Amino acid sequence: MLGSLLSSKSDPKDVDLLLTVDEEADLTALAAASRRLMGMTQSKNKGADVFLANPLGHYIGRICHWRRCGPKFRVSCDAQNCGQRHYLHDDLDDITLDPLLVKEPPLEIWPHVVHRQTVAGDLLPFLARFEVSRSEL
Repeated sequence: MLGSLLSSKSDPKDVDLLLTVDEEADLTALAAASRRLMGMTQSKNKGADVFLANPLGHYIGRICHWRRCGPKFRVSCDAQNCGQRHYLHDDLDDITLDPLLVKEPPLEIWPHVVHRQTVAGDLLPFLARFEVSRSEL
């Protein structure tokens, strides 16, 4: 997790998630979940981004927010390689993440909960429940 959602702000502006995916991962289900998250946050006048990194810890782009992904569907798409990997929006000329942020995000949830900065107090009970439920696997 990144950004204002981790802060103690009473009204964070958005949800920023960073996920690591391998080269073969099908992003279709992740894109659908990301669109649902964006819809929920937009209904509250907020935003959401799902950033992606590869297993080497390099930022590769964001999840495409269009339901139909590919150059034949969206002429205005600014992804560098639109359609080569469905639902990967690699607009690296517009948005990049600091390499240290990608390798060491402020809050890592998987495979272990790791805090690299202070997180909002209301997140702590969720993180504790997450840690307990994962130990049951």
